[in-house]
This record gives sequence, C-alpha cells and structure tokens, in this order.
Amino acid sequence: MKKLDLYILGKFLGTFVFAIMLIISISVVFDMAEKIDDFLEHSAPLKAIVFDYYANFIPYFANLFTPLFVFIAVIFFTSKMAYQTEIIAILSSGVSFRRLMVPYMVGAAIIGTFSFFLGAYVIPPANKIRLDFENTYIKKRRETGMNNIHMQIEPNVFVYVRRYSSLREVGDDFSLEIFDGKFLKKKITASTAVYDTATTGWSLRNYEVREFLANDRQLISEGAQLDTVLNMRPSDFKEERKFFETMNNTELDRHIQEQQQRGVGNVEEFLIEKHRRIAAPFSAFILSIMGLSLASRKVRGGMGLHIGVGIALSFGYILFMTVSTTFAINGNMSPWLAVWMPNFVFAVIAAYLYKRAPK
Repeated sequence: MKKLDLYILGKFLGTFVFAIMLIISISVVFDMAEKIDDFLEHSAPLKAIVFDYYANFIPYFANLFTPLFVFIAVIFFTSKMAYQTEIIAILSSGVSFRRLMVPYMVGAAIIGTFSFFLGAYVIPPANKIRLDFENTYIKKRRETGMNNIHMQIEPNVFVYVRRYSSLREVGDDFSLEIFDGKFLKKKITASTAVYDTATTGWSLRNYEVREFLANDRQLISEGAQLDTVLNMRPSDFKEERKFFETMNNTELDRHIQEQQQRGVGNVEEFLIEKHRRIAAPFSAFILSIMGLSLASRKVRGGMGLHIGVGIALSFGYILFMTVSTTFAINGNMSPWLAVWMPNFVFAVIAAYLYKRAPK
C-alpha cells in the first residue's frame, strides 16, 4: 500500500475506534442509570456488575452496531477531507475514484473480519455470563414454556405435547407415535408427562397404549403411571431468552440441524442469528461505499449535512432490519431473505451514490 492508502486507512480505523468508544461510553452511562435500581434491589455485587455484566456488555453492544459505526466513521472523516479539499487534490493528481476506494475496502475487510470472528466465537461464551447476570440480578427472567409442540425424537418416532409448563416441568396432553414406514405401529397417549430428574426418564400419568396389529386388530392397555426413557429433555420444550446468542457458530449449526431433524418449527430466531453473523460484517463494505460516495462531494450545508444524512440512513438500516426480521419470526418470510434484504436494498443505494460521486 502507498502512503496515501495508509493515510486514509489510519483515518478510517482511528475514527472508527473513536466513534465506538464515544458511543459505548454514552450507552454505558444510560444503561447504568436505567438499571441501578435493579442492581440495588437484588444486591448485585460490584465485582459482578463490572466483570460479569459490563465487561461482556461492551463488546456485545459494539459488535452489534459495528456496521453502523463504520458508516458514521466513513461519513465523518471523508466529509472532513472533502471540506479540506483533500479529496479534490487526490482526484486531481490522477487517482481515480475507484482507486480511492481501495483503502476504504481494506478497512472494511479488517473490521468485518474481526467483527465476524468476534461475533461467531468470542462473544457467545461471554453472553452466557452476561445473560445469567441479567436473569439473576436485573429482572429475574424465567424460561417460558411452549405450546403445540411436534417433534421427531428418533427415526419414525414422533411426539406431540399440547402445552409444556417450565414452572411445573410438566407436559399436558402427551402423545407418542411409532411408525413402521408409513404405517402407525404403536401410539401412547397420556394426560401429563413429567420428567424425573433422578432417573432422567419420563413418567406418563393416566396413559393409554394402543398397538396396531394385523387384520385391523388393536391391543389396548391403560394405567395410572408408566415410566419410560425417551430421547428428549426438558430443555427441548423451553424457550430461553436469547438462547441463540450464547452459541458459537458450530453450536448454532448443530442446534439448528438437530431441531430441524426433530421437526421442531421454532428455529427462525436461530436461523436469523446465523445469517446475521455473516450479513452484518459484509454490510461494512456496502456502507463504506455509501459513506465515501456521499461524503466525498462538497455541498451546501457543510459537514453537518453529510453527518445528518448518514445518521438518517443508519436509522433507516436499523428500522429495515427490525421490520424484516419481525416478519421472518411472526410471518412467512424466509430468515435468509429477512436478514439480507437490507443489504440488497442498501447495495442499490450505494450503486446509485457511487455513480453520482465525483470522479
């Protein structure tokens, strides 16, 4: 890289780090002001507040909004260069606008790569500590049960539970079906299924067993209690708050594959998290092109206009991402499309701004 590239890259990374430190400092102050009552009410130790919560909150928050910090940083230092006529001098010296983009892309690659590995393998273990602190000392959130659960626990073995209560550790209206190919071989129904921690098995209360024999015959038996060993755990019937944030990429892929094999339908949030960890670092390239194209031209209104437009586009990106992921969770939109759609739309905007940028 030439001196000009190193000069721009230094401004890029320096402004990015400064912007993150500034915004995180403000965020920590506001977060502490909001949660100080919870800390005092639940007698949270100072050591736990500093090392278990904020030491893990800061990298999580910084990585979550890294693409937007990249955008704001590019807008800020490029606009400053433009109003100091540095951009005009660079282009007048024979450097093309495409060549000017090289240090920007290098900076986006450095930040994006670092953000990906941070979000995929470093932050998830830290999130376990942070979320455990929140559940213990802030609002004591509990896991919630699930309704209308259908899953495959083994090949040709299917389970249905109408409702699972995480407080009572009991599943109501339990049903287990065993198939031989396309034919139903055995069906067990019970009013409740209770997990026994001592035997790590399931106790079926008020059960009925139907075995389907040849010539349309059935063998029926029933009783008050039937102890069984099934390939399922109470955690399969719980939705822990932001559980997906505590998994690294390997664990996340394994969990999604396991849940899909079992036929569990509530994997949208896990799929969204998987795609977001790739889409967010990739968006740093798109937002860098947008920032350079937008801020490299002198306009009336000065640097403030560039920063104002940049902040407006940043909030537009966040709003777009929030709306699309909500449709993926509660509607029929593909999680992949929901996560990547903001990047597609903003890539079109970036191409338009690049076309109009001074060459």
